Amino acid sequence: MPYRRTMKLMLSPVVAGMWRLHQWQLDVPARVRWIEAALALGITSFDHADIYGGYAVEALFGEALAASPGLRERLQIVTKCGIKLTGPARPAHALKSYDSSRAHIVASVDASLAALRTDRIDLLLLHRPDHLMDPDEVADTFTELKALGKVLAFGVSNHAPSQLAMLQRRFALATNQIEFSPLQMRALADGTLDQCVDLGLQPMIWSPLARGALFGGGDAQAERVHAALAEIGRERGVSAATIAYAWIRRHPSRPIPIAGSRRIEGLRDAVAALDIDLAAEDWYRIWQASMGHEVP
Repeated sequence: MPYRRTMKLMLSPVVAGMWRLHQWQLDVPARVRWIEAALALGITSFDHADIYGGYAVEALFGEALAASPGLRERLQIVTKCGIKLTGPARPAHALKSYDSSRAHIVASVDASLAALRTDRIDLLLLHRPDHLMDPDEVADTFTELKALGKVLAFGVSNHAPSQLAMLQRRFALATNQIEFSPLQMRALADGTLDQCVDLGLQPMIWSPLARGALFGGGDAQAERVHAALAEIGRERGVSAATIAYAWIRRHPSRPIPIAGSRRIEGLRDAVAALDIDLAAEDWYRIWQASMGHEVP
């Protein structure tokens, strides 16, 4: 079976990550102001998952959209489904597990639409690989949701190349959201990013700053990488964080980093990377710092 043509990913070049929104302690007007500030920086895409905040984050974001109705037409919403968590928000879930069945995907989409106070999801991702996934059933479900106008585009998250390929042969996907940073380079070695280049598929990147480990000191690898980022940043007159984002974006798959900071200055660091054309030797300086040795 041939590959389906990849769908064009219509997101801003930096995406705002919402997974900690429930921890920010922002009232509704403050949430609206934060979204407006992100939009002013050119960040128009916002990344969610149904499970974030114990199934609470989408509703917090939806309250902001309801309070300022004009916002929805100025932004894109990404959300994910497929992980079933146990807890008061989902009493029917007896066990943490994965579920890519039609029934679960459709129910998750309807719940997300209601929580987000919107009539459509711009991009829906399967959050984790489901060992029991029936790719034909998933493809048929995606086709149905698209025809209904509930979801405009589809992708996966944290999927290995073989898992993505199995679904891509049946339905045109838009992205694979993966972990990638100067401290976590597995995607360079396992074929994930090679596949993205081959398919013309832009990956979305979660934890681009390695959950802050790039700047918190600690182990020798993090210290080496931070020193390299800081040195190149001084040469360019930008922050070490901006160079980390530029390092990610330098890959030919044209990755889209997800900036998860509440701080607007943190979002500015990510946006500033759009103006950095990192030389190949600088990219490899950071690679070498992470690996602890020269290229073979």
